[in-house]
Amino acid sequence: MNSYRVIGLMSGSSLDGLDIAYCEFAEEEGSWSFKILQTAVVAFSAEGIQRIKSLPTSSAKEIAQAHSSLGNYFGNCVHEFIQKNSLQNKVDFIASHGHTIFHFPQKGFTTQIGDGAAIAAQTNLAVVCDFRSADIANDGQGTPIVPIGDQLLFADYKFCLNIGGIANISCKTETGIVAFDICAANQVLNFLANTFDKEYDARGEIASRGKLDADLFTKLNAVNFYSQPFPKSLDNSFSREIILPILDESPISAEDKMRTYVEHIAFQIANHIQRIIKKEKISLSPEDKILITGGGAFNTFLVQRIKAQTKLTIEIPNEELVKFKEALVIAFMGVLRKRNEVNVLKSVTGARKDTVGGAVYLPT
Repeated sequence: MNSYRVIGLMSGSSLDGLDIAYCEFAEEEGSWSFKILQTAVVAFSAEGIQRIKSLPTSSAKEIAQAHSSLGNYFGNCVHEFIQKNSLQNKVDFIASHGHTIFHFPQKGFTTQIGDGAAIAAQTNLAVVCDFRSADIANDGQGTPIVPIGDQLLFADYKFCLNIGGIANISCKTETGIVAFDICAANQVLNFLANTFDKEYDARGEIASRGKLDADLFTKLNAVNFYSQPFPKSLDNSFSREIILPILDESPISAEDKMRTYVEHIAFQIANHIQRIIKKEKISLSPEDKILITGGGAFNTFLVQRIKAQTKLTIEIPNEELVKFKEALVIAFMGVLRKRNEVNVLKSVTGARKDTVGGAVYLPT
């Protein structure tokens, strides 16, 4: 048996903070198991959130400076996490996703800031980061990257749905696994919740009070991205440049917009599941389940609408896994990178080949 103890770092597009997960992985005869041992979420300050939001329109100098600053911040957060949990000499290395500023695979580039060298210097541990670039270089979408974890750590689930800032899905097929981004999710719902002076719509209570608006629903579903074949991926600008203007043009109340957008998310998830089933010629059985993780799993109303639209069995795991699945999988991708094994799949991204993604920084 080979075992690894790794800290995984995830900063998602919802900007709700840095997820830190200290995980243990064990491999025996090709089968993997895992444990999440310690976790933490370090919230970003209001000033930090605004700075990150402004970066896509900032100068190259400002982005380079933010890359260094965020890396040092991540490193300090991990150092404090290790001290607090008495993990000195118990961590093999760190795997960090970074924070996505640009993602334009059609133009051949993606950018995740949070300098791995700075993290290594602050923690005196090796760091694996920049998991997407090798796939992009091989003409892939560079996302989603978590399906390798869905394949090897969550093999019991037919579908794995993550509802974060962006909703994405993976599905096991007879020949492997397919996965892609579906739509903007918490990015938009949180934006609407902000109009009620709330960070998010707890349990979907605001949306549940609203009414479905047929005109807005139709306009949202007519967005060109939804008709594109998979594999496909979304940049964070999709919400800002495509979805929010459609919502702004609608004269209905914020509650009705929230209700309509929840239905839009559920509809697109159900629609894309059916497209997967048709394209991959999948015959579903009663045992086939959808595992839902990410912040959207706590939105009771949204989950109810997904269940109603898909008519499939939904499973919400324990709260820790809901919150930290992405950090867990980033840690696992770091393990595969250290073993020089494939961690980004061409069947998911459309790349020319499977890749071993990740740059490695060693402590000085």
